[in-house]
Amino acid sequence: MKEYWGSLASILGVLAFCQSLLHVLFPPELRFATLKLFNRVFNMFSSYCYFDITEIDGVNTNELYNAVQLYLSSCVSISGSRLSLTRALNSSAITFGLTNNDTIFDTFNGVTVLWEHIVTQRQAQTFSWRPLPDEKRGFTLRIKKKDKTLILDSYLDYIMEKASEMRRKNEDRLLYTNSRGGSLDSRGHPWESVPFKHPSTFETLAMDPVKKAEIIEDLTDFANGQSFYQKTGRAWKRGYLLYGPPGTGKSSMIAAMANYLGYDIYDLELTEVHHNSELRKLLMKTSSKSIIVIEDIDCSIDLSNRKKGGPNNSSSIEMRSGSGVSTGDEGGNSITLSGLLNFTDGLWSCCGSERIFVFTTNHIDKLDPALLRSGRMDMHVFMSYCSFPALRILLKNYLGNAESDLDEGVLKELEEVIDKAEMTPADISELLIKNRRNKDRAVIELLEALKNKAEMKLKSGECVREKNLNDVGEEEEEQEKRALESPKEGCDYEDGIKKEEEDEEKKIK
Repeated sequence: MKEYWGSLASILGVLAFCQSLLHVLFPPELRFATLKLFNRVFNMFSSYCYFDITEIDGVNTNELYNAVQLYLSSCVSISGSRLSLTRALNSSAITFGLTNNDTIFDTFNGVTVLWEHIVTQRQAQTFSWRPLPDEKRGFTLRIKKKDKTLILDSYLDYIMEKASEMRRKNEDRLLYTNSRGGSLDSRGHPWESVPFKHPSTFETLAMDPVKKAEIIEDLTDFANGQSFYQKTGRAWKRGYLLYGPPGTGKSSMIAAMANYLGYDIYDLELTEVHHNSELRKLLMKTSSKSIIVIEDIDCSIDLSNRKKGGPNNSSSIEMRSGSGVSTGDEGGNSITLSGLLNFTDGLWSCCGSERIFVFTTNHIDKLDPALLRSGRMDMHVFMSYCSFPALRILLKNYLGNAESDLDEGVLKELEEVIDKAEMTPADISELLIKNRRNKDRAVIELLEALKNKAEMKLKSGECVREKNLNDVGEEEEEQEKRALESPKEGCDYEDGIKKEEEDEEKKIK
């Protein structure tokens, strides 16, 4: 045993001597230069080139690293055998990722690339204002040298766009409001947000299918129209005006638009805005890919001053406060018409991209024509009373009934009476919700309600016609009386003239 330990000590001594001799003959600087030369020679004869994308760029987070990580998650979830799972804040989806030092192939425009996720331990840190993670993470991209131009010009941009789209789909929609007017919070934001969980979609929206398809096509063209708007020199935005009676689904339409496009919603309360500068501040703090909503604009602003004319109030808008008292001339909530128009179609409206402005109103005739023109309200959508195609959607939503489940006679009666009744989808929905456990009873009560409403409409229409006929008859009688009285007045006038002539002759005599 002593001989064994003695020989082992001799071997270790020889190794230590060789190591010290190696340090003397080949110092670290020489070894580093030799390794660098070897890599350069290897790269000269290699057909590949490599790009490193680190997680931390100096002291800032590398956005490209996050984009690559999210983009590769869609590929890894299909082909990977060992995955890492993550769920981001405000996200409703679980994303997949490469594990440490794992690789995956990707194809872009017929070009195959190799991604490798490299994780190493970070060396001991010196003093830093921002502590760095213990692990050093990054992606290495291996491509062929002949494909270098294609990858750098298009592939990385494609990854950024794809990652942004995936992030937007994974994240929960947010609903913003300006409850503080235009004042900023401690983080410098004028908007407050809550998760947007409205379930409305175009499939469940009770609306004429033809009109619905037209809106969907317009929204799709807008979302995919970045190159078109750049080519034509227009700001990438669009305006919608939803008008019609209350209860016809204007708010549900906005929710369906947001869910279809994956946009956030900014609910702008104009009565909380005091000046044009606050309006611009709110606009600047909105994000791209969002819908800016001003509901019931005819109730929020008073455009009567503009209609009165006059140089002093030709461009004034008085804001209606919560008590219904206008305070525009007393230093309260007031903005100018030009400020509102610039908000929707001025230079300040171009500070973001891919945004939709939606105005809603129950009375389109109360709005100023300047707000209705193209460029501000590009598409006017009339939300009408419930039609028969919309009624079929409601029956399917609330009762689960298809057309084949209902009697043909009942369907025919519903089709004949629905337009005459002029009931809103909200009123019909309430009837169906009340009787949703008994489908037959729900349909029968709905048909009775529609018939009663149609009869009431018919009676009210007859009363109006009778009143109009009576008014016309009274006017005709008055005209006949005037016609009969006019000859008598003419005779009295002639007799008066003759009497005056006789009196003058008597005086002369």
